[in-house]
Amino acid sequence: MISELLDFSSNKILSVDICIVGAGAAGITLAQKLIDRGTDVLLLESGGLAPEVKTQQLYEGEVCDARLHSPPDRYRQRRFGGSTTIWGGRCMPYDAIDFEARDYVPHSGWPFGLETLLPYYPEANRLCEAGRFAYRVAEAFAKPLPTLLAGFDSEEFSTDTLERFSCPTDFGRRYRAKLASATNVRVLLHANVTSIRLDANAGRVTELTARDLAGNHVTVRARRYVLAAGGLETPRLLLSNRDVQPNGIGNDHDVVGRYYMCHIAGTIGRIAAGGPLSNVNYGYDISEEGVYCRRRIALRAAAQRALRLGNFVARLHHPRIADPAHRNAVLSSLYLAKFLIPYEYGKRLYGGEAIGFGGWLRHVANVAAAPHDAAGFAWHMLRDRKLAQRKFPSIIIRPKRNLYSLDFHAEQQPNPSSRVLLSERADALGTRKLKVDWRYTEGDVDTVTRSLALLAQELRRSAAASFDYDTDSVEAEMTRYGAYGGHHIGTARLGKDPRTSVVDPDGLVHGVGNLYIAGAAVFPTSSQANPTLTIVAMTLRLADHLLSQAAGS
Repeated sequence: MISELLDFSSNKILSVDICIVGAGAAGITLAQKLIDRGTDVLLLESGGLAPEVKTQQLYEGEVCDARLHSPPDRYRQRRFGGSTTIWGGRCMPYDAIDFEARDYVPHSGWPFGLETLLPYYPEANRLCEAGRFAYRVAEAFAKPLPTLLAGFDSEEFSTDTLERFSCPTDFGRRYRAKLASATNVRVLLHANVTSIRLDANAGRVTELTARDLAGNHVTVRARRYVLAAGGLETPRLLLSNRDVQPNGIGNDHDVVGRYYMCHIAGTIGRIAAGGPLSNVNYGYDISEEGVYCRRRIALRAAAQRALRLGNFVARLHHPRIADPAHRNAVLSSLYLAKFLIPYEYGKRLYGGEAIGFGGWLRHVANVAAAPHDAAGFAWHMLRDRKLAQRKFPSIIIRPKRNLYSLDFHAEQQPNPSSRVLLSERADALGTRKLKVDWRYTEGDVDTVTRSLALLAQELRRSAAASFDYDTDSVEAEMTRYGAYGGHHIGTARLGKDPRTSVVDPDGLVHGVGNLYIAGAAVFPTSSQANPTLTIVAMTLRLADHLLSQAAGS
């Protein structure tokens, strides 16, 4: 059943077994996993079924350095489906090394290894609609694929691991009917949680209050509560409720909101490969079940350990769009149409570079020189991305010569000084807004710097290609776009020690016996991987735990 908060009279008390806060990837996964499992479930969602300006404004906040981090209301959607309504669909699991405590990655280490999540990844793949759980070429494709880069063979880097792409699946749209027809699950829209009350000993949540923007409110009493509100909103809720715990719920040791990670990403340099165009195959391969897959150049775990580097992957990429020197009609047409590109993609594509009127004219000249190329690309994007159910994942430009730039994506180290706090200002519901202080470290710079140098060395050694870039520009390039996209990680991290973590290995807030957290907020490290697939896998694991707890209670 799907209802509106205003359907209930104010002061209504709703009593359930499990209350889930947030209907994004984690909340919807958990709710649908609990269908017909003998529990009464309430899923609270702040927004409605479509975007709403006033609801989205509840995400507004402050950033300490606007150059390094987007406003908090960007890259997030406060609506049914959450940020899956705007995600790009890239799926990949974490690597085994990501779970290890590495002495060269401060504050690293999960309380369990990859083997704990492996049973859940196949179902996560299915829910994300990313096909089979097969992330190596030999597992995913019956027939051998042409090499990514002819002649490149390295003991330091692999080229056979895959990214798989969801439709991308909007969890709200995809699973709405299933939740609406469930007899034991109620979805309550426009229900903004503003208060979480603890008992006098701070040992359990007794109830929470949800309000809408019209002033209506309900009280929810549950056996167990799950915060699945995302990596930024979850710490905001914990820090905002201070009536029993003066520093916020679960924050006796000032850990909530700290260790905030995204990813370190950028585009750099010039890769020139020899031979015919067929020597390079950098686009998408389509699996037998029709899923777009893409190969990466990945720093092997053994090399990470030997060189004491964080996780790192790279992809061949088209030249930077903003620079008209590429003389490419398609890239120039994309630049000229940038006002049509959503913020979440435009910032990554263009990076805010100023090119002046002369640069703009050169882009116009590029398009005028090859209008058929631009028109053909526009038709491809309309047919294969805008109109297709499974969308073409990103921009792939077939070059006339084997010239590329390098797109990199690296792990960010956990850093307690990188954090989110509460602002002095409040939103329309009276909850204090967020203040984001995202920071990167010298270790992050070192991972990218030395990984790029090693890749240049390996390309040169194998004679597969040359890779030239300005070594002095690495830090500027890796921070050009700031904190990468909507990957809000680590602000309520997992661990066994309450002094350095917020939740235990099962996601239970230390010291609060019935409050759980789901989502990337609990990840102790960021890996090189986009977090959605692992969010879903972790949530499926949490569902099993909650069901076992319910059976024993």
